[in-house]
Amino acid sequence: MKIVVLAGGLSPERNVSLSSGVKICQTLRDLGHQAAFVDMYLGLDIGTEDPFRMPLPQQAAQVAKKAPDLEQVKAARTLGGNSMFGPGVLSLCTQADVVFLALHGSCGEDGRVQAALDLMGIPYTGSGHLGSAIAMDKDLTKRVVAPLGVITPNWETVHYSREEIPGLLDRLELPCVVKPVASGSSIGVSIARDREELRQALELGLDQGGRCVIEQYISGREIQVGILEDRALPSIEIIPKEGFYDYENKYQPGAAREICPAPIPPEWEERVAQAALTVFHALGLCVYSRADFIVTEDGTPWFLEINTLPGMTPTSLVPQEAQVIGLDYGALCERIIEASLEARKAGM
Repeated sequence: MKIVVLAGGLSPERNVSLSSGVKICQTLRDLGHQAAFVDMYLGLDIGTEDPFRMPLPQQAAQVAKKAPDLEQVKAARTLGGNSMFGPGVLSLCTQADVVFLALHGSCGEDGRVQAALDLMGIPYTGSGHLGSAIAMDKDLTKRVVAPLGVITPNWETVHYSREEIPGLLDRLELPCVVKPVASGSSIGVSIARDREELRQALELGLDQGGRCVIEQYISGREIQVGILEDRALPSIEIIPKEGFYDYENKYQPGAAREICPAPIPPEWEERVAQAALTVFHALGLCVYSRADFIVTEDGTPWFLEINTLPGMTPTSLVPQEAQVIGLDYGALCERIIEASLEARKAGM
């Protein structure tokens, strides 16, 4: 098949996306496909060699410790322009049998790219535009799934300015978690246990736009569940060596222990799998995803969020879960492509 792997983009999760894209593209080439790796935002240089034969940027394979400076990324696009699609990107996508979305975060996981490809009749991997848009919004996701019996921490969503921070400090209950309403990879997420930590968390939230979910802090075990074609994969437990499962602990090798299958009782596994599937179906998702939970001592799964384009980096979780059921990385990529093509045919 002819496959364009879209990665990069203009999101704080850009570096994660590039790492996923390099690994996906190399794997597809090893499987005999014609695969092109394309940075969605920077695009293709005029007169470039055949993108299906270009060497991959191996320096992007490992995720850097810090999120990228997006102003520097913008400056690197010498032709300028405000489009999220760089030069030649959409033209190349029209030549592909399918576009493999290795994008993460607000530039690629929020439904806008999916909608653009839908309008052009270009098949792509993962969920459709509507489900992707809902799942990216943590507040909206909770509003949809909480009435269905999915247990989620109490929350409120605030849209604030710097001048409003003192008032929030006075009234918000501690401990709490402050997270931007539409971001991933734990970028901008903070756990606040006292007023000073809360002030710092709210100031950090301003850097992500000042619209944040303030969520009840739940103490427990971090359990995540991948879904592949309407089936819950074996859960995985995350145990950071220090702190919580933040951006650095997610993507730096050895920063966290990841145990799959998670060492939890079968009845806990059933509860967390059922909760993940309920969210998946309620949002109208398809093909694959990953849901994140905190499981408390009594086995209660507290749903946090769901990711419609989960990471495919060397340290990512869904590939580890798939491995447990006998799907290696290459087989997982093939399954994602096949299921996605069926979903697009079905109008999903």
